[in-house]
Amino acid sequence: MQNYLDFEKPLAEIEGKAEELRAVARKSGKMDIEKEVSALDRKAAQLLGDLYADLTPWQKCLVARHPERPHCKDYIDGLFEEYTPLAGDRNFADDHAVMGGLARFNDTPVMVIGHEKGHDTKTRIERNFGMARPEGYRKAIRLMDMAHRFGLPVITLVDTPGAYPGKGAEERGQSEAIARATEKCLQIGVPLISVVIGEGGSGGAVAFATANRVAMLEHSIYSVISPEGCASILWKDADKMKEAAEALRLTAQDLQSLGVVDRVVPEPVGGAQRNKDEMIARVGKALAGMLGDLHGRSPAELVSDRRKKFLAMGTKGLAA
Repeated sequence: MQNYLDFEKPLAEIEGKAEELRAVARKSGKMDIEKEVSALDRKAAQLLGDLYADLTPWQKCLVARHPERPHCKDYIDGLFEEYTPLAGDRNFADDHAVMGGLARFNDTPVMVIGHEKGHDTKTRIERNFGMARPEGYRKAIRLMDMAHRFGLPVITLVDTPGAYPGKGAEERGQSEAIARATEKCLQIGVPLISVVIGEGGSGGAVAFATANRVAMLEHSIYSVISPEGCASILWKDADKMKEAAEALRLTAQDLQSLGVVDRVVPEPVGGAQRNKDEMIARVGKALAGMLGDLHGRSPAELVSDRRKKFLAMGTKGLAA
């Protein structure tokens, strides 16, 4: 069953009517409803294109959080071969919000790391809705160290509302773990590329996305705080999240113009959730292109490139 967002309700009505007609025709076995259904399908396709042609920043937030959007596990299953998961931070526990392991991408050995939100109630609870604890970031550090030691490119898939802010996580050094993961991103002498596939929330995302090349899906978001959190702080009113989303400049298009991300990966009409296989294939092409950009560079060049990229942020438009 299709899960519709609030702004998609007019589309839900049209597609619902088309499905009702199909159900009646299947039951009767004699009705010819092809003409009526085709007309409704065309109307729905037109409306879908119109709705997604000019989404507001808040609507993009809703799409980025869509429960049926492909998640990290979907991309790993669809793009990587011989994936061997590696678990634990060798200190406290294994954080199921972070997936990671050795794999082959286009027959090239790589290390892949990402946030996983889960796809139903059970797995979302198990994965803590993609919010990593300190052991998740320490696991990522361990895997990046291993990739550096064996000369393996690192691919990260970012999809998190932010790092988990619970009492236990803070007691185990959440902020230190995020800082160390970000530092490790800047140190490793192998290609590091990142794709924001859904939400890129605050330091929890930066810890994976301090990369040589950063891409975002067309309707993904990347921000220092959620619109709801921003509204609560600035206006003491979480209901002003739409205004906050505008002010945060969190869309892929805004961030590309600001030089924060390097490329935007187009999504199928209606968002990644409407055609998961096509979206996974497009991300695969983007990953191949970004790895190709970095092919042949020495460890020193890769580290220098990464540091220069992030030091240059915020200087666009300033006088030399």
